[in-house]
Amino acid sequence: MDKEKLKILLKEQNDPVKNVKELVKRELLDEVKDKKSDLIVIVAGLRRVGKSTLMGEVRKGHLHDSYFVNFDDERLFDFTIEDFQMMQEILLELYGERNTYFFDEIQNIPGWERFVRRLHDSGKKIYVTGSNASMLSREMGTHLTGRHLSYSLYPYSFKEFLDFKKYELPLSDVLTTVERSTIKKYFNEYIEAGGIPEFVKTRDELYIKTLYENIIYRDIVARYNLKDEKALKTTAYFAASNIAKEISYNNIRKLTGLSSATTIKEYFEYLENSYLAFLVPKFSTSLKTQVYSNKKVYFVDTAIAKILGFRTSEDYGRILENIVFMELKRRNEEVYYHREKKECDFVIRDGYNIREAIQVTQSLENPDTRAREIEGLLEALKAYKLKEGLILTDDTEDEIKMDARKIIVKPIWKWMLQE
Repeated sequence: MDKEKLKILLKEQNDPVKNVKELVKRELLDEVKDKKSDLIVIVAGLRRVGKSTLMGEVRKGHLHDSYFVNFDDERLFDFTIEDFQMMQEILLELYGERNTYFFDEIQNIPGWERFVRRLHDSGKKIYVTGSNASMLSREMGTHLTGRHLSYSLYPYSFKEFLDFKKYELPLSDVLTTVERSTIKKYFNEYIEAGGIPEFVKTRDELYIKTLYENIIYRDIVARYNLKDEKALKTTAYFAASNIAKEISYNNIRKLTGLSSATTIKEYFEYLENSYLAFLVPKFSTSLKTQVYSNKKVYFVDTAIAKILGFRTSEDYGRILENIVFMELKRRNEEVYYHREKKECDFVIRDGYNIREAIQVTQSLENPDTRAREIEGLLEALKAYKLKEGLILTDDTEDEIKMDARKIIVKPIWKWMLQE
């Protein structure tokens, strides 16, 4: 890369230092910010989910002792691993020696981890962001093993959404009628708006569509050198239209006209790596059964799923289920679904055991729905020897005792605010 062009770019990115003001304090901030260790900190997540702003908040404590490089700048298109040394020399020339580095979207540069390891071995503190989940595992290889702390940043939680709305949660667990109604009103808004910061602010559907195109073309098609972008987009559209449903690679293969279900499996790996969609396996003690059973699909954000996919009036319950799934992801839970004779939406694995079983439904008022949800949950509780289960609903609160087991019924919004 041309040295003078790189010098101008680095100067623009670092001088003057931008003091970014975040409207919402992300729940991940304190955990990332307070790490006193010398380990490399990696934060990965969907494009435009707030990673750069989060790093801006962390950087406030290192304004005059850090460098910042945003590798998502189109002027760095020709930047390669060979240019890192020149970049380092220019930063030293411009600002002198500093001890902390912030690298944004560094996954765009193949082999980046070798340069970061060299910096780390020389005693530097490094913060890295990226839009690909493989940064947190596969790409580390042998280069950064044992040298990094990894975090995933997701769209706003409901707590963060309330923070955006400048609503202060009541201190008491017992809510007044007005408090409960206000929180429920905001939750209904959260269902519609999702948690992508810019969309929450503007509600501009074109922004979501543009974001989606960027993810498809920049994070998937270009990254994996895909030839059939139409089949990929059909797969993504199918996923957005079928959130919280079981899917079959073979059925989607027929829909796309592809000859191999393995290609569809790879497409979903790409969607997961880009943080756009996630697959949940059926729990089984047999790994083979887990691998070959149908998966359930969820989207990273309900607004993206609604804008991109095909929706029907019956989808409200599935949207609620998607919201619960994403909250479980934020809590770093290992999630499966249960299906034998009945189905339970989520079972949470802890080590070798299932620790919790959760059903999600809009309401328990319909007798058939009530019976189905309770029976599915009870089957899971018995299968994993659990004494207590949870049913999350739109707005119902109750406690049910059945077959020597207790079922807590709780509104989703209350559950999301309690942990």
